[in-house]
Amino acid sequence: MFESVKGRIDALKTAMTENKPQPQPNEHRLTGSLADDMVTLRAMFSNSSDFLTREITITGVPAAFLMIEGMVNLQTMSEMLLEPLLSHRFPAHAKPQDICDYIENRTILAADTIHVYSCEQVFRMIMSGFVVLLIDNIPYACAYGMQGFSFRSVGEPSAEVNELGSREGFTEPLRINMSMVRRRIKSPSLKFDLFPVGRVSQTDICLIYMTDRVSKSLLRQLKRKLSSISLDVVLTSGYLKPFLSGTPWSLFPDVSTTERPDVLCAKIQEGRVAILIDGTPFALVVPCLFTENFQSLDDYAHSAFYASFVRIIKYVSFFVSILLPGIYVAVSTFHPELLPHALLFNIAAAEETTPFPIGIEALIIHFLYEIMREAGLRLPRPIGHAVSIVGALVIGDAAVTAGLIGAPMVMIVATTAIASFVVPPLYEAISVLRFFFILVGMSMGLYGIILFSLVLFVNVCAKTSFGIPITAPVAPFSLSAMRDTFLRLSFRTLQKKTASIEQLNGVATGTSGKEDTSNTNTDPSNRS
Repeated sequence: MFESVKGRIDALKTAMTENKPQPQPNEHRLTGSLADDMVTLRAMFSNSSDFLTREITITGVPAAFLMIEGMVNLQTMSEMLLEPLLSHRFPAHAKPQDICDYIENRTILAADTIHVYSCEQVFRMIMSGFVVLLIDNIPYACAYGMQGFSFRSVGEPSAEVNELGSREGFTEPLRINMSMVRRRIKSPSLKFDLFPVGRVSQTDICLIYMTDRVSKSLLRQLKRKLSSISLDVVLTSGYLKPFLSGTPWSLFPDVSTTERPDVLCAKIQEGRVAILIDGTPFALVVPCLFTENFQSLDDYAHSAFYASFVRIIKYVSFFVSILLPGIYVAVSTFHPELLPHALLFNIAAAEETTPFPIGIEALIIHFLYEIMREAGLRLPRPIGHAVSIVGALVIGDAAVTAGLIGAPMVMIVATTAIASFVVPPLYEAISVLRFFFILVGMSMGLYGIILFSLVLFVNVCAKTSFGIPITAPVAPFSLSAMRDTFLRLSFRTLQKKTASIEQLNGVATGTSGKEDTSNTNTDPSNRS
């Protein structure tokens, strides 16, 4: 028995200390001849000016260091690798393997030490900021993590502002983002799966999930979709979203995005899977529910009654932002009897001097608003403020004074614009649906708006994200999950029952594939 335990321990130590990815069938295996391997690698890099090589001789054994300029910390490399190596007195006629063992066991303090066996793997390691050491007559290369490239420091998220939460947001380097997640969840069940995507860019992406909470079927589906991606380059999270979405023509997203590590940690606690992409500060989370767009981290920092009040405001603002212009056009054109007489007379007096019908007027002014919003967003900040001032003059007082737009329409546009900013994750859908409702309202009145709303509702209810309805727990209805949907109950009530996202009603058969879900938890302190 003791021998078997010792064997398991030795095997575990070997697995932890030796990371030796084997070459793929179509890759060029390292030959062990330093001259031949250097010729192949220089040909792969096309003698690029940023590809640096330093060839040295250690007790008569040729060796070479390979790196990319600007991606390696030269001071760390000199202190931890070059100085100990060049100052050590090796025995005469030392073998290449003895030199390699000395470097790995007595000089290198880097966290990442990887053996690579092909030229393609050497290429990927160098591009990731590793220093690669080739020694003559050694059939593999040693890659050491000594990254030293410049990057943006960790700062406050710009798209997800909160009052009482953390001020840390994801940054561009993948390893730093991974460390921010690990620092918040100190659990052995937290797992990181790292692999490249993109035939040319070879962008590193990382799957993050809890092994004791995630659905095995969900994980298999996600990995299958990611492995089927045949893009040449992956530069941002938007490159992967279409491959993860279930319905390509749906307006509402079924893949959520976050730049906050605390929000990501809260979601993976519910059995979801997060995707970090090297080079972008935004993480993807699947599956996604529609109600999550109305939740924020501050909901769990404030008291229950105030958080519920704010959440109701968000739902009301969403419906106001997509329905108000269309209803105003429909009522003013087809159903004026629904308006109070005083309001009807004011609208009629304001529209008498305008040259366009009220429906065309609504389309024009909303189109101008979207143009000015896009201009203010893309221009540099000093000029962006000037655009906002000019936009206020154009859409506001000048347009009304010139008789091009009625004053009530300006009020409708201002109210709609402010309401649309209350739910930022749904702004893209709101912008498009607003124009659809205006067109339906000016052509078919309130009956058309009701019919289009029903079609939209059916479309949303039919949409799923990895087998989970995005409208859950509203449709299909789940009473226990409604404790944290439209309202947010107190923590004393929420802690009485725990669940995971795969336990919602309407989940497709086979999606929930965990062996044990008794310890899953959706405590709202772990949600956003």
